[in-house]
Amino acid sequence: MSLYYVEKLIYQLNRDPSVRQRFLDDRDSVLADYDLSEEELVAIRSPDVGLLYVLGVNGQLLMHYAALCKYEWNDYIQAMKDGLEQHGPVRAGLYARTGGGAV
Repeated sequence: MSLYYVEKLIYQLNRDPSVRQRFLDDRDSVLADYDLSEEELVAIRSPDVGLLYVLGVNGQLLMHYAALCKYEWNDYIQAMKDGLEQHGPVRAGLYARTGGGAV
């Protein structure tokens, strides 16, 4: 898994309007710039916020990506809970070290 690259991508989407516009216009060209696993690509493309959370994406980054993907706040929170139920505990990153997001 390449959590670093997922978070780098999401950070760039959150902070750089030109990257965000490229992503909205031609997602695959942006995704090709990052070394992502197939599971990560599926999660980004879907978008599956719950899976991204379980993969270990930091919530501060993830909440802005969720907003870009038109998630309302309550839906974002629910997506993370659903991700834990569907995909198991958090696998990497800060949340894995603080208990794995156990339900």
